Amino acid sequence: MNTTIQALQQQRVLLQLEYYAEKEAFRKQTEQMGMMRKVKRGDAWFPLKVGKSYYNSLNQLALEVFRTTDQDIEHNFEFGRPVVFFKTSTINHQPSTIKYYPFTGTVSFVDGDRMVITVPDSAPLLDLQSTTDDIGIQLSFDETSYRTMFDALDRVIKAKNNRLADLRDLFYTTAPSKLPLKGDAFERKEERAMKGRAVERFTFDPMRFPWLNPTQEKAVNEVLRAKDVAVVHGPPGTGKTTTLVEAINETLMRESQVLVCAQSNMAVDWISEKLVDRGISVLRIGNPTRVNDKMLSFTYERRFEAHPDYTTLWSIRKAIRELRSQHKRGSESFHQKMDRLKSRATELEIRINAELFGEARVIASTLVGADNRLLMGQKFGTVFIDEAAQALEAACWIPIRRVSRVIFAGDHCQLPPTVKSLAALKAGLGKTLMERVVENRPEVVTLLQIQYRMNEKIMRFSSNWFYGGKVESAPQIKYRGILDYDEPMVWVDRGGGNGNDGNHGNEGPVYHEEFIGESFGRINKEEAELTLQVLEDYFRKISKQRILDERIDVGIISPYRAQVQYLRRLIKKREFFKPYRSLISVNTVDGFQGQERDIIVISLVRSNDEGQIGFLRDLRRMNVAITRARMKLIILGDINTLGKHPFYRKLYEFIKEEAPSNLPFEGEDLEKSK
Repeated sequence: MNTTIQALQQQRVLLQLEYYAEKEAFRKQTEQMGMMRKVKRGDAWFPLKVGKSYYNSLNQLALEVFRTTDQDIEHNFEFGRPVVFFKTSTINHQPSTIKYYPFTGTVSFVDGDRMVITVPDSAPLLDLQSTTDDIGIQLSFDETSYRTMFDALDRVIKAKNNRLADLRDLFYTTAPSKLPLKGDAFERKEERAMKGRAVERFTFDPMRFPWLNPTQEKAVNEVLRAKDVAVVHGPPGTGKTTTLVEAINETLMRESQVLVCAQSNMAVDWISEKLVDRGISVLRIGNPTRVNDKMLSFTYERRFEAHPDYTTLWSIRKAIRELRSQHKRGSESFHQKMDRLKSRATELEIRINAELFGEARVIASTLVGADNRLLMGQKFGTVFIDEAAQALEAACWIPIRRVSRVIFAGDHCQLPPTVKSLAALKAGLGKTLMERVVENRPEVVTLLQIQYRMNEKIMRFSSNWFYGGKVESAPQIKYRGILDYDEPMVWVDRGGGNGNDGNHGNEGPVYHEEFIGESFGRINKEEAELTLQVLEDYFRKISKQRILDERIDVGIISPYRAQVQYLRRLIKKREFFKPYRSLISVNTVDGFQGQERDIIVISLVRSNDEGQIGFLRDLRRMNVAITRARMKLIILGDINTLGKHPFYRKLYEFIKEEAPSNLPFEGEDLEKSK
């Protein structure tokens, strides 16, 4: 017990380190980084066109803003993120001095180059709306999320004699030994005392789901049997979302309502959309990332506005605002009128909320969003946490406070949580609650083992290295490809090694990376040119007509943001790619999480004499990158640099030898890859 509390207290200290590191990084960025650099990073919009202001359905003052330049840059604004407005004076059309407005807004809605910001009632709207060309907006430091995570950890640490304390102790201890007491009975008793209780399960014959494969069916049954916790471990392409939707649907046969959470808004949108497709009533707390009528129809705000009593409530709120604008605040009649109106508004709001939450079978939000005031006092039987392997442990405890049992879904062999403090990362902040449960309670884990995305050869390397060779390809996609007799995996090397592609081997100049600053990392311009040349050659083999008719799509991935932006610029300039631009997307590994393409091209960038590969050592990111491809994977990288790491050396050899063996690599598992 004491060990558990100490471990959680250490988590809190590490989170504090991360908090200070991120706050300091934001301060430096605000003070030192040029405004146009922030725009290029996607952290600011400048210049800005400020549109109309209005009160939204939640009675918050909202302000519309529009991005007028740099519209091709992928920005980082999304629902719930704090923002600050600023005003500049310009010299030669470049911002010189920057003055920040003394209030913080919150992103309520983003749709392309239009954004809605909720601001305090005291915000100087006239100044913002009347100024032209020198107003901008940038992301601010997110204090609220950290406060919520600290509060969640404090509650878990202090929990006693309740369900939260029970789950805490269960997750942090291992199962008791089943061996009888022999030999030194006292020592065996001591050992058992340090272990937790066994995970409890319901007992019933397995239910049949003929539309699922055997491991998916097993996972759903394990979720239904779990009294405390279950983990659905879904490697790439194995139908984790399909399994999760089925498990949620079956749980709703036994429970009136469940809570569904994920780390990102995009992940919440994805699972919510699949649940709606299944005919399940979803109430989405927070606005969606992808904006369309289908997504908006199940958001709390849109449902609130559609309620029959909303018109009356809006009229009362308008009357309250008009009354406040009057100057007879000291009079007795003013206070009486205000109290009556407020009382009526509160009564209507409570009634609408009760109806909305009463009708919904699934309440969906981000992990931090589970602390929303709308959920105050709400309790649920089960929380499903999707993409749990990407979330900090503290964030996962936010929704767990409201439930009796927890279902984790994700893959701890793919993208880890983002941790900016190196000290906190080394001390263990990157270890997720799902990983902890997998490690301490392996009996609750079900691995999905049949994948439906990739050609067998593309899948085999990932399966062998990360999943002990247990993941197999579904028969219908095992040999999928674009061209007859085409190799599904190719490594193109122009960094001084010998690639296995005859057209682009060790010919021409040796390429080298360039370092262009902390925020962007590294770039390899020659490799970027070669990346597009290789893709152009492959497109010519397929033929323009076929690519357009069959909508063959392409993802170009690089771990480095600078390389991504450079590749985007090159594609825009190159006339050859003009007809295909809607089919080609270029992004970082993180940007491609959860996505797939027919063709994936990866530019690894690193090429140096020292064999330094930086954060390419985080092999979970590479697992994501190489498993996005359905039919063709092309990797560009300097094997002389990358081959000094066993993972890249083995991957290179695997591609070169055409994957002759389906056996796992001896002694190489995830622990080694980390």
